[in-house]
Amino acid sequence: MSLVSEKKSTIFSEFGGNAANTGSIEAQIALLTERIAHISKHLKQNKKDFSSNRGLLQLVGERKSLLTYLSKHNLQGYRALIEKLGIRK
Repeated sequence: MSLVSEKKSTIFSEFGGNAANTGSIEAQIALLTERIAHISKHLKQNKKDFSSNRGLLQLVGERKSLLTYLSKHNLQGYRALIEKLGIRK
């Protein structure tokens, strides 16, 4: 199940500045984090769903690439984003 468009627009407005700024790195990372949380919740109930597990690993890899890009180009923004999303310690 994909995210509802209202949820996407709130994520984009919160992290990207406005709802139309879908290309913002911060907004993309926040959207991927939301999708990862949704699939993780699904996999806790369905342990043998291996295709969803593969999709989860792909999303984690994509988010990692975007986080690496953000850390190289905007270190303060990177630190603020991981603090706001709570994805690292």
